[in-house]
Amino acid sequence: MKEAAEHVRGIGIDFDELERDSDFYLPFLDRAEKRVTDALVDVSAYAQTQPRDEPKDYEIEIFSFPLAVLLVVGTEESFIKSRYALAEAKRASALLRGEEKEKLLEVANNFGWDARLVNDFSLQPYSFALRFPVFLKNSTGFHDKNWKLVNHLLIDGEVYLTAREVSRLLEEEVRKYIEGRLDTKIKSLPSAIMARVNRLRQLAAEKQEQIRLEAMPDRVVMEAFPSCIKGVYDRVSAGRPASHMGRFALTSFMLSIGMSEEDVFKFFRSVSDFNERMTRYQVEHIAGTRGSGTKYTPPNCSTLRTHGICISPEPECNGAVNPLVCYKRKLKNFPEDEQSEDTMPETKSD
Repeated sequence: MKEAAEHVRGIGIDFDELERDSDFYLPFLDRAEKRVTDALVDVSAYAQTQPRDEPKDYEIEIFSFPLAVLLVVGTEESFIKSRYALAEAKRASALLRGEEKEKLLEVANNFGWDARLVNDFSLQPYSFALRFPVFLKNSTGFHDKNWKLVNHLLIDGEVYLTAREVSRLLEEEVRKYIEGRLDTKIKSLPSAIMARVNRLRQLAAEKQEQIRLEAMPDRVVMEAFPSCIKGVYDRVSAGRPASHMGRFALTSFMLSIGMSEEDVFKFFRSVSDFNERMTRYQVEHIAGTRGSGTKYTPPNCSTLRTHGICISPEPECNGAVNPLVCYKRKLKNFPEDEQSEDTMPETKSD
């Protein structure tokens, strides 16, 4: 990625050139738009996209990345930014899994990891060692218990990892790097570029609506979600990591208002960077169909405030002890046939 950025800087084009030499840059812009389009449509499928082998195609692939970034920035849409960053990161991770250890090490150290190869046969299957602060920086958003520091070999401040684990951590590093590149604004773009930007905006709106319709049964009124739950929902929908408490609150809330386990699982599967086995286990555990048999309700408002999830209370929140109470009150603002009050008891939870 570092080399690609330097390569593009060496080309040194500007917006005027994009307009003046439109025929020359058309294949680059087409590929850039397709990168973003494919990422919006299906993150998993995009992650399996293989690089092109022909020299001309290789040039197009390299130069199309900064142009794709340009298009995404131009949309000014957080959903597009998060989704594109996630898709490119997943693609990078998939490609890195096929590389030699030395290449993985080179990429890791381009991000300042100061990692090293492990050549001690007695430490197999570990191939890499890196300082634990770097490990924590990139693993804190992971919800699988296997990523907890306590579950890794730690010697003299270094965490020992397999090549696959390093690829996964690099995926998170790449995601944050790209999100950083996207965190800017462009005052104006040429009309030809804006036409592509507007197409991406329209596609994103359609995709968000598709996600909403697929995830939500007819009897659920998403517009009545309390702001605390809506905040977590929007974050997960955009492919951004949410805290463990946030995911628990969202999952238990959706189950409590009438969504089935499969509805909830489909939501996380469609829009989130998730572990299928772990996600299904957690949904079933919260629903009470696995483990102790206890069906969990969302955490109380006081708990959500403590964890920084309740940050913008609404008028309907006044005096409420649980997000379900706020949801039930907000439903009164919607037509009767959209309500499902029997699925929302005013209940307290621990």
